[in-house]
Amino acid sequence: MFSRFSSMLSLTTIAFLLSFSCLFIGVVHGKEDDKTRLGNSTIDRTLQLRTHSIYAPYIDQDLQNRWWDFGGDAYVNTNKHIRLTRNRPSQMGWLWSRLALTPSNFVIEVEFRVSGDSSHLFGDGLAIWLTQDRGQPGPVFGSKDEFNGLGIFLDTYANARHTYAFPRIVAVLGDGKTKYDYASDGDTQAIGACSANFRRTNVATKLKITYVRDAFLDVKIQYKAWDDWTDCFYLEKVALPQNPFLGFSAMTGDVSDAHDIITVTSYSAIMSQPDSPLNKHKVASSFFGSRSHADSSGSSWFGLFFKLLLLAGVCAGGFYGWKEYQRRQRYGGYGDGMGGAYGMRTPGIGGGFGDVYGKRF
Repeated sequence: MFSRFSSMLSLTTIAFLLSFSCLFIGVVHGKEDDKTRLGNSTIDRTLQLRTHSIYAPYIDQDLQNRWWDFGGDAYVNTNKHIRLTRNRPSQMGWLWSRLALTPSNFVIEVEFRVSGDSSHLFGDGLAIWLTQDRGQPGPVFGSKDEFNGLGIFLDTYANARHTYAFPRIVAVLGDGKTKYDYASDGDTQAIGACSANFRRTNVATKLKITYVRDAFLDVKIQYKAWDDWTDCFYLEKVALPQNPFLGFSAMTGDVSDAHDIITVTSYSAIMSQPDSPLNKHKVASSFFGSRSHADSSGSSWFGLFFKLLLLAGVCAGGFYGWKEYQRRQRYGGYGDGMGGAYGMRTPGIGGGFGDVYGKRF
């Protein structure tokens, strides 16, 4: 009985150590994966903003959306997208949030599609807006000129000769008074830009905008492969208007493309303090496996290998303990219990009381 108890105690101890090790690794990974570094800043965690996110089917039973307005030539395909413009000339459509974006720091991830039949003549492009005004159609990619705030233009048609390639992503910070420079495709006004062939791709095209008030603006794009983010531009000391509206617009001219918004996911970003103590509540939530959906990137290969190695060791130890227990049961019988206590053991029942009385009397 003592041997059986010892074997079970050993297995219980090993199982406890395994559980503790896995939970410890979960805590470490939770703390690492819950954070995203951008420049000298660290996003500690994010909270999704339902008021500034939109997914299929996009509208309710009244053919409306509680948090968004759309208009112009835009229409909704409830299974696929919000199409701002069809692949036809002289189209213009828009999608705007009804409420202003109140967080000081935020992350906006937009999945979009720009497609058309032509491989050499297409345009004009798609715009993402963070401005004080909303829902005013106009000539700048389907929205008003002399805008106050940020316009990020996904320009597919070059109005002039440039040293860089199109399609191109151009960010312009408007002051509410200056007109957009069509002749140079905003080149003279751009605060950041990059070239990226996001048109007619084989993967979902996404743009990620991360903004920390008075600190930085970071724009990345996914268009080469899934979860392969390419840096477009990173700007420091950028000041956007407080509480801007989030909007999207598109326009076609003599040449055309279909411009679709598939999903918009917005988050409020909570920044970590460089010298702040470890958050006990956050560690506890990570201890039980809770992680941020946006920032979690999975366990590292090292952690996975360590867990597998530890699990293999526990299985081997358990198998050896079970075999040893079976061996002792087979050869020891009751003699291992009573007879072994007096230093004598013979097989069978006689190995118990028989030997004892044989020696003493």
